[in-house]
Amino acid sequence: MKFIGIIPARYASTRFPAKPLAMLGGKTVIERVYRQVEGVLDDVVVATDDERIESAVKAFGGKVVMTSTEHRSGTDRCYEALTKVGADKYDVVVNIQGDEPFIQAQQLYAVRDCFNDETVDIATLVKPFTPKDGFDALENVNSPKVVVNNKMEALYFSRSIIPYTRGKDKSEWLAGHTYYKHIGLYAYRSDVLRQITALPQGELEKTESLEQLRWLENGYKIKVGISEIETIGIDTPEDLQRAEEFLAKMSL
Repeated sequence: MKFIGIIPARYASTRFPAKPLAMLGGKTVIERVYRQVEGVLDDVVVATDDERIESAVKAFGGKVVMTSTEHRSGTDRCYEALTKVGADKYDVVVNIQGDEPFIQAQQLYAVRDCFNDETVDIATLVKPFTPKDGFDALENVNSPKVVVNNKMEALYFSRSIIPYTRGKDKSEWLAGHTYYKHIGLYAYRSDVLRQITALPQGELEKTESLEQLRWLENGYKIKVGISEIETIGIDTPEDLQRAEEFLAKMSL
């Protein structure tokens, strides 16, 4: 099988405009994401809607394609990029968030290995919450939770805490059950990516504002791989500062 990593990167952002071009340890965020993926998958390309990002990617020698400004999700942007680089050339598309400069090769391998099973159409990653994370982390609505079945397939994603632990104080929840935090790394077989981008929004997706619920609502199975690696996504200028501190520790 041949895998391509596509990194959606748009300039406009409510909380942090131009974040793909923000500097992190002397390099742009988008370059750091690109370098983390380069060499792990068969190919990698940035999908953007902005000429400034296009120019920045070309400046560091990366591959980039221009896509529409009208896309509502990274998944839609990935599909347009796939059609431009050649959908028939790749079996699986890995959608890598453009604001994850510390994505690790082990995580890419974990989601890639899900496709050793020929029945898998879509795959993603989770990380177990630990008691050390604390209840506040579990309760964070910006950190979606995932419930899986015995085959490690996603049953549901929610911003709420699922499952609810009945009969125990909340301070005991993390010690008594393994809760999974969703890591926003997706992979899809090329034809499945075409299919899911043609689906209308579902009620669950609208309610939770989680696009993967659209796929579950329409009967697609999502295989779940496990990662123990903690990464730092950059959604705000404050996150960028945290990333700088994290990078500094890595360099010690």
